[in-house]
Amino acid sequence: MACAAALLLTACGGESKDTENPSPPGGVTAQAGSATSVHVMWEQANDNKAVTGYEVFEQGTKVKTLPGTKHMVDIDRLSPTTAYTFTVRARDAAGNLSEPSAAAPVTTPAPTPEDHKAPSRPVKLRGRAEGSRAATLSWGRAADEVGVTSYDIYQEDSRIHSVSGTERTARVTGLRPGTVYTFTVRARDAAENSSPDSAAVDLTTASAPGKGPSTAPTDLNATARKGNVDLAWTPPATGGPVKEHQLFLNGKLATTIVWGAEPPAGTATYTFMVTDKPGTRYSVKLRARLPDGKWGDFSAQRTVVVAGR
Repeated sequence: MACAAALLLTACGGESKDTENPSPPGGVTAQAGSATSVHVMWEQANDNKAVTGYEVFEQGTKVKTLPGTKHMVDIDRLSPTTAYTFTVRARDAAGNLSEPSAAAPVTTPAPTPEDHKAPSRPVKLRGRAEGSRAATLSWGRAADEVGVTSYDIYQEDSRIHSVSGTERTARVTGLRPGTVYTFTVRARDAAENSSPDSAAVDLTTASAPGKGPSTAPTDLNATARKGNVDLAWTPPATGGPVKEHQLFLNGKLATTIVWGAEPPAGTATYTFMVTDKPGTRYSVKLRARLPDGKWGDFSAQRTVVVAGR
């Protein structure tokens, strides 16, 4: 009888069935990346439990399925000078689908098969953090012999956003409180030629309520010499000596820098050897071990290119 009564609310020994649909994804945009590709982006949808995936549609036909952690995708093998309309639906673990998002129209440009020259790098990149979870970036125009079709925004080494080649600003959302972010911008033309990175801009989002100031090392500089890379930075103010830093190269822990009883006062420096061929790129960032034994926030990231011998 107890089990029969429980069936009114839940299966015996199980959980109540999830029948609630996620909300439709908002902020859907579609930007032509080339004559045959479109970059579709959207904002995170909401669900009573969790969004586990997204489905991208073109005129009602599903063209991509993505995990819930992804909020952008490139749609390839399209036709030049053709109008397309994209929508996105969110899916949860029970298979419930949201209603389609608002439609995002886009038209691919004409092909430029003879264009092999990349645009110039965007200039004067600036930015400001907006509270704890968003930032706004702006930059100056890049030049191209045919025309810039889009600007791609990178956070460290990952593309996180794209806007039209006619736009010079972008708003980035979904950031974490009290975190240092390093942004760069690249210009792209219809032949998929990408410019070099713009100069980087570092932004720190506001800390979450009740959390203290950032514990990230600051003023990180990386300089390549023949066979070596020289680093200099300011350790965080922690109320006690900072005796250790972790050095990350290309997102992976490379070494732990340890000082003795008396760590350097003011600016800290470190040199590491590189054996890769000239022109190899390294992404460098640091974090400090705090007096309580925990690792602090990451510094801004710097990109350095191995110098010629």
